[in-house]
Amino acid sequence: MIIGYTTGVFDMFHIGHLNILKRAKEQCDYLIVGVSTDELVQSYKNKLPIIPYAERSAIVEAIKYVDKVVPQKNRDKIAAFNEFKFNKMFVGDDWKGKPLFVEVEEYLNKNGAEVVYFPYTQGTSSSILREKVLNQK
Repeated sequence: MIIGYTTGVFDMFHIGHLNILKRAKEQCDYLIVGVSTDELVQSYKNKLPIIPYAERSAIVEAIKYVDKVVPQKNRDKIAAFNEFKFNKMFVGDDWKGKPLFVEVEEYLNKNGAEVVYFPYTQGTSSSILREKVLNQK
């Protein structure tokens, strides 16, 4: 059985979120999704999500491609691998080549897992949606 893993804030759930979950599930039998806690998002983005964690988690859990939702309390992907024992980790290609993911990819490859990069959904993001909402008069 192939276990997949992906994470995200999933604020203001949109088509980009749905695309990554659907594409991930096409490549695994069981998909675990880490939803970032409000505290984690605040710690690295210096802002809270618009939708609170409990609601974002419930939305992701309701998606038919998702088998299990877990809170993402930190960004340590190696610790997540050691906890969930996944075979594939799915991330947006905007992370490819970033120092954090170079190390993660090397570790996963040495331990029989792989990082699969998906194309970032251009023109759609929670940040873009937030900006549109805030700028409407």
